[in-house]
Amino acid sequence: MKIVSIVGARPQFIKAATVSRVLRANSTIHEILLHTGQHYDENMSDVFFRELNIPLPDYNLEVGSGSHAEQTGMMLKGIEEVLIREKPDCTLVYGDTNSTLAGALAATKLHIPVAHVEAGLRSFNRMMPEEINRIVTDRISDLLFAPTQTAIDNLTREGLAEVTCFSGDVMYDSVLYYRDWILRDPSRYQTPGIPEVYILATIHRAENTDNPENLKNIFLAFSRLNQKVVLPIHPRTRKILQASFALPANVHIIDPVGYLQMMKLTMDATRVMTDSGGLQKEAYFLKKQCITMRTETEWIETLHDQWNIVTGSDPILIGNAGKSGLPTAPQRPSFGNGKSAGIILEKLLRF
Repeated sequence: MKIVSIVGARPQFIKAATVSRVLRANSTIHEILLHTGQHYDENMSDVFFRELNIPLPDYNLEVGSGSHAEQTGMMLKGIEEVLIREKPDCTLVYGDTNSTLAGALAATKLHIPVAHVEAGLRSFNRMMPEEINRIVTDRISDLLFAPTQTAIDNLTREGLAEVTCFSGDVMYDSVLYYRDWILRDPSRYQTPGIPEVYILATIHRAENTDNPENLKNIFLAFSRLNQKVVLPIHPRTRKILQASFALPANVHIIDPVGYLQMMKLTMDATRVMTDSGGLQKEAYFLKKQCITMRTETEWIETLHDQWNIVTGSDPILIGNAGKSGLPTAPQRPSFGNGKSAGIILEKLLRF
C-alpha cells in the first residue's frame, strides 16, 4: 500500500513522527512524506525533522507564507502534481491547517481516498480558519480517526458515523514516547537561562496577535502574576510586540524551541498559559494545569477539575487563574491508551 502523508505545520510534524514510525515498520506500507512548506524557517520546521527522527520529506513544496487563499491555492497545485505522479492508494492528512484542507481537496478531486487524523474536533467558532478547515476536511474524507469520544459524537451528529473510528490521540502517543527520551537525559533538553520557577506561555493565534487590545490585556495579566513568565515567541509576534508596547519585567522572551525542548519547558513549569490547541493537550498529558487564553476550546475533556481553565484575553480572569490553586484531582483516560498509531495502521490496512 502506498500512502502519501501531507504535513506542513509544527503540530503535524509531531503527529506524523508518531504515525510514520509505525507505518514504516510495516513491510507492506510505502509511505511518501510531502511537506507543503507552510512552516518553513529553521526553528519552525527543519529542527523538528532532525530532533524527532522524522524521515526527510520526499517532496517539499516550499509554499511559505501568504493569505489563506494564496497559500491554499499554491498547495493545491503542488499536491495535485505529486499525487498524479505517485498514484497513492491513500492520502493521510493531519489536524486543521491549510495544508490539511489542500491535501484533502487535491486527493478527493483525483478520487484518491483521504484519511483524516484528529477528525471531529469542533470549536463551533467559524471565525477561526481552523474550524472551516476541519469541517470541510471531515466532510470529504473517506476515513476519520477521532481522538476522543466528543469528536465521535460531533461526527455522528454530522452524519459521518459510518466512516468514523476511535483511534485515541496520536499526540498522547508522542508525549509518552518522547517524555521517556527526555527523562533519560534531561540536561540535554534544558533551555539555557530559564528561571528556576516560571509559568510557560505561548501566544500565536491571530485572534490575539492581530488584536492589539487582546495582546495588551494578556501582557497586563502577565505583569500581575507573582512568577516569571517564559514566552517562546514566533518572529512575527515579536515584531508586533516590539512595535506596540514595552514588555513587563517578569516576561522572559526566548526564540522558538524544538519539540523536545518545549516538552522539557512544560515538564518544569508550574503551569501553562496558551492559545494553542496542541499545548493544551500536552500540558494535560504532562499533568500541568493549562490556562487557555481563548474563548473556547476543542479539548473539552481537559476542563474537568480545573486542569484547563478558559479565560479568553480577560486580564482579570487570566490573573485569577494564574494565582489559583493547582488541581489535585486525578485525570481521566479520554485520549486512548497511547497506542493510537497502531490502531490507525490496522484500520488503514483493512480499508
